[in-house]
Amino acid sequence: MSSRQALDAKASSMMLILCVFWGLQQVVLKVAAADISPLMQLALRSGLSAVMVLPLLLLARNTQWASTEYLPAGILVGILFAAEFFMLGQAIQYTSASHVVVLLYTAPIFVALALHWKLPAERLSRLQWGGILLSFAGIAVTFLWRDTVQQESHQNFSQMLFGNLLALSAGILWAATTVAVRLSRLSEAPATQTLFYQLMGGFLILLPMAWWMGQAEIHWTALAIGSLIFHAVLISFISYLAWFWLLKQYLASSLGVFSFLTPLFGVLFGVWLLNESLSQSFMIGAVLVMLGVLMVNAQCWFKHKTQVLKRK
Repeated sequence: MSSRQALDAKASSMMLILCVFWGLQQVVLKVAAADISPLMQLALRSGLSAVMVLPLLLLARNTQWASTEYLPAGILVGILFAAEFFMLGQAIQYTSASHVVVLLYTAPIFVALALHWKLPAERLSRLQWGGILLSFAGIAVTFLWRDTVQQESHQNFSQMLFGNLLALSAGILWAATTVAVRLSRLSEAPATQTLFYQLMGGFLILLPMAWWMGQAEIHWTALAIGSLIFHAVLISFISYLAWFWLLKQYLASSLGVFSFLTPLFGVLFGVWLLNESLSQSFMIGAVLVMLGVLMVNAQCWFKHKTQVLKRK
């Protein structure tokens, strides 16, 4: 396809469903944590998904996944992917799923900052700089503003802050993975190839880490099995392939605007399924972060719309 389409009802519906699933995944990790640790869930999810992606990779034409041309970059993104999910798995144990999903989805902010310095075509506009400043203000509010309710338990507050820091680190590592893909030969590789490198890196690194940290014990309950199926099949396999298909068919700038919905759904599911309480500082910080991410992603969408109107 030489040109990508603007979003239609089909693409919008698919993106809405994907955002619901992506917002739910951190909540499911925490729900099943009593039977299988988040770190072990992420390790097994990566391995199972890699097995499902491998046949697609082997059947694809002109795919040289073991080529020295792509392998060094593949190893790098595999390590970064594993590091991101290690931070995520630990963050879930210290802070709420709502906090994790909001801070994880600061990744587009760090991607935009990194590419601004590396690629002339990715220079930030005033709107995007405003979005970045707004997001950082939201992060600061989340970390530094302590509510009266939070002051009642210094230990719980300190634990929450540590978990928030781990979740933010996961967002930064996610951004680093995206930038590594964009600036390496993997930017020319099939999406399934890049996904396979990430999944295998996650499995090969996270599984030993889970054993080493004493987080490998599994109680094979229906909840644990359901969580693995949800993450391995729906998230790491079906949702990622659907996302890559959408990127090939539709404008990435229009798809990116939907990203602010994922943390919104994550917060809603955290409150609904986990009975998580939302402090005033977190709600204000989360709104600032999501608005900032929306402003950064919306710039490309506004630019495309302006070009379309000029052509008319």
